[in-house]
Amino acid sequence: MGRSWLGHRRLAIVDLEGGDQPLRTHDGELWLVGNGEIYNHADVRRSIGASEFGTRSDNEAALQLIQDRGPSALGALSGMFAFVAAGADGRFVAARDPVGIKPLYWARRNGSVRFASEMQAFDAEWLPSVAAFPPGHYWSPDAGLVRFAKAVPNGIDPIEPNGATYPASVLDETREVLIGAVESQMMGDVPVGVFLSGGLDSSLVAAIAARWLRARGQRLQTFAVGTAGSPDLVAARRAAQYLDTDHHEWVYTAEDALTSVAEVVRVIEHFDASLVRSAVPNHMLAALASRHVKVVLTGEGADEIFAGYEYQREIADPDELHAEVVRTIEGLHNLNLQRCDRVTMAHGLEARVPFLDREVIGFGVRLPAKWKVAAPGEMEKRLLREAFAGWLPEDLLWRQKSQFGDGSGAADVLTDALASEITDAELDGEVGGELGIRTKEELAYYRMWRGNLEGVDVSATLGRFATA
Repeated sequence: MGRSWLGHRRLAIVDLEGGDQPLRTHDGELWLVGNGEIYNHADVRRSIGASEFGTRSDNEAALQLIQDRGPSALGALSGMFAFVAAGADGRFVAARDPVGIKPLYWARRNGSVRFASEMQAFDAEWLPSVAAFPPGHYWSPDAGLVRFAKAVPNGIDPIEPNGATYPASVLDETREVLIGAVESQMMGDVPVGVFLSGGLDSSLVAAIAARWLRARGQRLQTFAVGTAGSPDLVAARRAAQYLDTDHHEWVYTAEDALTSVAEVVRVIEHFDASLVRSAVPNHMLAALASRHVKVVLTGEGADEIFAGYEYQREIADPDELHAEVVRTIEGLHNLNLQRCDRVTMAHGLEARVPFLDREVIGFGVRLPAKWKVAAPGEMEKRLLREAFAGWLPEDLLWRQKSQFGDGSGAADVLTDALASEITDAELDGEVGGELGIRTKEELAYYRMWRGNLEGVDVSATLGRFATA
């Protein structure tokens, strides 16, 4: 393929017929390696013609779409993906899904360009040149970097609010769009489970998935972790009992959490304190789930779409809140989604995020921001909760949000232990610097991160939460 090389390590989710990668067109002129799932691949097959396809692989939809219509048509794909394609005629295309659910990095140096799913895959001398490949873009040597889609779709007409409250029809639409997203992501020839924290978002995903499987004579598997007596563990147990799932849990110790920190930082390639605190129990959760299933659904993205974060209560202006919702959705790719993908793939597990289906995003962004504002004394994500009245016990449907690192007990274990490793003088030397280190705990994580990725430019590769 000229001066291009492709490499891939594959996690098999479906029983493929000739679907080993690299995939290639019938004439052998174009080859592709890809990571992720294309949920509407059957629609793409029909639009192109089934005779053009040689396998059942969903990733072949991307290959044939490029061959048939060119890379500008990639906006027709629904799913999570990162791939590179190369042709014998010198063609080359790299692309990443619009939300950035699947990771992709690139580096340009001395006239050459390299791509990888992890920063650690680059040779040491290339690390200073590594940057996150932007979601919703493709790159080719001829066209350069081209946007083919956005995380928040273009041309969305907002729903005009008729008063401060919302009609029942909006609740129906909210429920149906999420049900559609969850059910579309149940595809595969292997069992699909759910990460169940006992919070609203994961419990709703579990409720929909459990119903879908029950109709097919199957039982959903759910997974939870936490320290003994932690709120998430207790709530997840109750949700699993109500939904009649095959529930698995891991009661971890402080030693388990502290022992895994360095490995977790290496795996997620990040040092943001809030992210690491949630990634530690997530890493254990993935290890637990990987013993039983190959695919899990998670509740990622609901807070971004429905304004579920505590700080957003302070944003009274609807236009400002809408802008913040869009900003957080567009920033997911190098924060929450980076953790979500890495901790699962480290254990040979695929995580799917139905709240971040572009139909759900498009619908959620259309909702007037004033319907998302939580008044004093009112629970966040009220619209989402009311849309699923009767799907969960009332105490779980209206359970107050807590960050996964807090609800699972990780914050109690990690914060003081990691902070004790750093002196006041060491922190003073970092605060206010270009890295924006905010706490002793974060500085401890940063040192672990830097030890693995010497030379990487933080500003070109990582996002940061507003608070540590």
